[in-house]
Amino acid sequence: MEKIRIGISTCLMGEPVRYDGGHAHDRYVTDTLARYAEFVPVCPELEAGLEVPREPMRLVGDPESPRLITVRTKRDMTEVLVTWAGKRVRELESEGLCGFIFKSKSPSSGMERVKVYSESGTPVKKGVGLFARAFMEHFPLIPAEEEGRLHDPHLRENFIERIFILKRWRRTQAERKSMGSIVGFHTVHKLLILSHSPKHYREMGRLVAQAKDLKIDEVYARYESLLMEASRLLATVKKHTNVLQHMMGYFKKQLGPDEKQELLEVIGAYHDEFIPLIVPITLFRHYVRKYDQAYLRDQVYLSPHPLELKLRNHA
Repeated sequence: MEKIRIGISTCLMGEPVRYDGGHAHDRYVTDTLARYAEFVPVCPELEAGLEVPREPMRLVGDPESPRLITVRTKRDMTEVLVTWAGKRVRELESEGLCGFIFKSKSPSSGMERVKVYSESGTPVKKGVGLFARAFMEHFPLIPAEEEGRLHDPHLRENFIERIFILKRWRRTQAERKSMGSIVGFHTVHKLLILSHSPKHYREMGRLVAQAKDLKIDEVYARYESLLMEASRLLATVKKHTNVLQHMMGYFKKQLGPDEKQELLEVIGAYHDEFIPLIVPITLFRHYVRKYDQAYLRDQVYLSPHPLELKLRNHA
């Protein structure tokens, strides 16, 4: 697969564009994720015409609609950033982004828990950066995350899994729209969807089954919305265990007693959080090859992202 295009706060790439002339270089981004991603850097303050270095700014007022004010001179920079952000998100429509990584805590780029100060100077962590808000409102289905949250292995896995899902969906969209294409995509993603949301799994199954009675554009739009809604929900140990047990049913006629017992023990050990998900997944992949299980062989769930990222190695 070609590299996935991801928007990113420029400072995370190691560029000295922060208000103090520094950067916030994230090594995971540039050393690991960059092997699979092509980044589109965005620095709101710099691109909006502000200099480096510059006076620091902070959000002030109502957390739902704050003003962006310089700390020392009290200049109101809200309109400058909001006007620029509206123009920039429209430009980003042509970039084919499958995700965005924001700089946490930034009054322009933080996607959650950004400090918003009252008139008396008391902060509450309830804000969203002005550009991050504009981006997420304009692209509600594109996965967005902050670099700090990517240090959590569960959030990291979920974000990267989502950008690969969206990339595969975009590839399907690029083909001639047809029921065959959407059925093919759904068929190989069934277990991955189930691992995120049994509710969405059932709803998407009904949509595909009834699609012949709907307009094709309507089916594609509704399916994409459900797909990205489902993948936003974290795949928990309980939900993964459900999928593993479901997969075991495909081998009921092939596995011998010892193999069944081994598989049950491994699934149980994963359920009890003694081993990481990669262990039962590896055993299932072995049985898929050994018994040539065609349905499971094509399931994206068994390999939703490059093995080298080690996203399923945490217990």
